[in-house]
Amino acid sequence: MMAGFTYTAHPARVIFADTALDQLEAEAGRLGARRMLVITTPRQTGLMDTLTAALGDRVCGTFAGAAMHTPVDISDLAADTARTRKADLVVAAGGGSAIGLSKAVALRTGLPQLVIPTTYSGSEMTPILGETRNGQKQTQVSAKVLPQTVLYDVSLSLALPVHVSMTSGMNAIAHAVEALYARDRNPVISLLALEAIGAMAAALPAIHHTPDDGEARRKALYGAWLCGLCLGSVGMALHHKLCHTLGGSFALPHAETHTVLLPHALAYNAPAIPEVMHQLAGVLGSDPARRLQDLARATGAPVSLAEIGMPESGLQRAADIALSNPYWNPRPLEREAILALLRRAHDGSLPQMDS
Repeated sequence: MMAGFTYTAHPARVIFADTALDQLEAEAGRLGARRMLVITTPRQTGLMDTLTAALGDRVCGTFAGAAMHTPVDISDLAADTARTRKADLVVAAGGGSAIGLSKAVALRTGLPQLVIPTTYSGSEMTPILGETRNGQKQTQVSAKVLPQTVLYDVSLSLALPVHVSMTSGMNAIAHAVEALYARDRNPVISLLALEAIGAMAAALPAIHHTPDDGEARRKALYGAWLCGLCLGSVGMALHHKLCHTLGGSFALPHAETHTVLLPHALAYNAPAIPEVMHQLAGVLGSDPARRLQDLARATGAPVSLAEIGMPESGLQRAADIALSNPYWNPRPLEREAILALLRRAHDGSLPQMDS
């Protein structure tokens, strides 16, 4: 018998096309925008130029200061810029950093958002905002940070570097994997999660082999959209807590941290989620945790925390922080077991299931 569940759909207008950017001006007009603040990261000045050219004199200001893990001082500065420029719409283009900053501005100002993802992070589909304050990443959930319109433009993803594509894609898979065993999981999201994982797991090796493979890029962006829907619709568990801890407290790169930790967090929870492991085996093959690490290794993504800058001396502290304000998890959180998980992840060892 199917268990009872609650499913809440988050409203958003999604446009998915090979050249969705062609619709940017029309979508901004549909939102009634006359004064737009355009947000990117410092590395995306070319994209900034493209957006400002497309929007013309309706651009009231630009902010190319989005940073990883969304530091609160940058959020405050961007929100002040929006107020000073009297913006009526935030237009953000880029990955999780740019979209995270857009959401932070929306939370502070109440402005609507039109976002254009260029990676596979999935942040654009969630009511979740994580900001870093005093070396710790704090996460909150609010409908106020949901973008009103999302433009998925496949052509923009063609220029995404292979390394970023792989880690960003693994980050997306992590959202869908945890959605399968979230406390508030439901049949709709579980179906989307399995579809998303299958699409992304097929697309990443193809992109690694042929970066300009349009069909693989299309499949990856589709998978990223679904993964974001999963993250935005149900809760998170141990994997995301560990990633937020390591990212916020040790300044580790976001997507790479997800890539390394996902196989180990899944293996930790495996004894408590046999049905989910069976479902994942149908998509990934036998021993899904090992298959995820194999996928990362085969596509050149990192498989150890050491190679992305995590000091071994910080593992004890990381375990303590993760346990200080833990997320719900299907398996009880045991300090020594979590510390062992972190040590295996630090060394790049095989994920290990225990009971």
